[in-house]
Amino acid sequence: MSLIQYRLWRYLTLWDSPSLWDRAARSGRTASPLGRSLKKRLGFAGFVKSWNPSPCPLPKGEGILTGVTARKRKILVVDDDPGIRASLAVMLHSWGFEPLQACDAPEAATMVEHEDPDIVISDVVMPETSGLELLKKLKSGDPHRPVLLITAQGSIDMAVEAMKQGARDFLTKPLTDFPKLKSLLDDAEREIELRRKAKRLTTRIEVEAGSGEFVGTSKAMREVFALIESVAERDVPVMITGESGTGKEVAARTIHRLSRREGKPFVAINAAAIPESLIESELFGHERGSFTGAVATRQGVFEQANGGTLLIDEIAEMPMSLQPKLLRVLADGRVRRLGGNYEFEFDVRVLASTNRDPTKAIEEARLREDLYYRLNVVPLSLPPLRARAEDIPLLVQHFINEFNVKHRLQIMGATDEAMAMLRAYPWPGNVRELRNITERSVVLAKGEWIEENALPPYVRSPALRAEKLVFSVGETTVAEAERELILRTLEHAGKNKAEAARQLGVDVKTIYNKLKAYGIEE
Repeated sequence: MSLIQYRLWRYLTLWDSPSLWDRAARSGRTASPLGRSLKKRLGFAGFVKSWNPSPCPLPKGEGILTGVTARKRKILVVDDDPGIRASLAVMLHSWGFEPLQACDAPEAATMVEHEDPDIVISDVVMPETSGLELLKKLKSGDPHRPVLLITAQGSIDMAVEAMKQGARDFLTKPLTDFPKLKSLLDDAEREIELRRKAKRLTTRIEVEAGSGEFVGTSKAMREVFALIESVAERDVPVMITGESGTGKEVAARTIHRLSRREGKPFVAINAAAIPESLIESELFGHERGSFTGAVATRQGVFEQANGGTLLIDEIAEMPMSLQPKLLRVLADGRVRRLGGNYEFEFDVRVLASTNRDPTKAIEEARLREDLYYRLNVVPLSLPPLRARAEDIPLLVQHFINEFNVKHRLQIMGATDEAMAMLRAYPWPGNVRELRNITERSVVLAKGEWIEENALPPYVRSPALRAEKLVFSVGETTVAEAERELILRTLEHAGKNKAEAARQLGVDVKTIYNKLKAYGIEE
């Protein structure tokens, strides 16, 4: 169809509409001789069928169809006016859609049941069943199916009410604002595709995303899953290493869940979170009166975890004076409470974790080498999130599903733009940080989707991200470190001296004086 043919077709289409014919008759106007001739010879349906337009009927660079790609979304057009139905069908076909037509609500309901259209365009005022009643039926069957309404000027109030009940938008008759219609259909298509992506992600999470609470399909995580599954049934100690937030405790719980000890207790103790004066009592327990404040007998974690699994988190932070005692308990399989006279046998699988490099911790005298070898029978290293960015969409969808239940929300997923920002962020806090940001975004989301504005500013803008400074010990003076810190902070604050002073916790005069001393006049 050439541009001339298209314009001719539009001219004939408008005049073929019964409502426009009636208006013309009232005003004394009639269709053109060519229009009457073609209408008489072919009828409108035959006229449209005889052209059989292709998905892209206009020459390149002409008209509103520029850049359209072939798509096969089904769009159902519901209108009692055959001219409007036919003209919309041709337009939709030219945009690459598969148009379906129904003359009233009952036929539309049958068409929806058999054809399952992706989008519905419906007139508001129709005989017998109105478009409003049809909207209710459509939303009861599939609440997410986009429905666009067409209305005459006199029924705009009704269309607004329909939008409150779930209609996506409305257009007014005569339908001439084709760019708006195209924009609405493009938006509806994007939402349909987002829903399908979210559904596919949820299915992948259920079917192939990992083991237990672990989520991921990357090569690095598949290797972690394989090692966990192979070692879970083998009752040996495991040393779990990885940066903070990578899921070391989750890994330990997964090992416990897959082991023969699943039905027994899982106890975790964080060596870095317990004061040095209390950690021995936490580990081994104490008898009443064994020290000031010991008003009752208390079991240690070895007794609490008897028959199950014990995780000693942040093992490299445990006081060096206590590590030989722990080594002795692990070697003997017996523990004596503080102030006690008897030793208790225990049957516990011990797992340990640390966010440090164990070999460096040994060199720095933070971890005993013999204790390390006792615990490091099977090493398990968890990758940082930045090393498996392909898992971020799965993790985000997993957390969205989790927080939907927690907060009683119905967030469908993240938009493509928001997901691109999440994938580009370096995630210094790893999965823990991603989980927290996802919960924040779920709570702040304005609609069914997490959009860019629901993400923290430092995720949206790389310029707002904190920058780390690394200095070589023994090679950097205090003055050099101070100068670098001030200049970097000033740059991060956009050359705003007051803001830089606030971030550094100094008076703004100090910034001016330092810059003057550095020979920098700004």
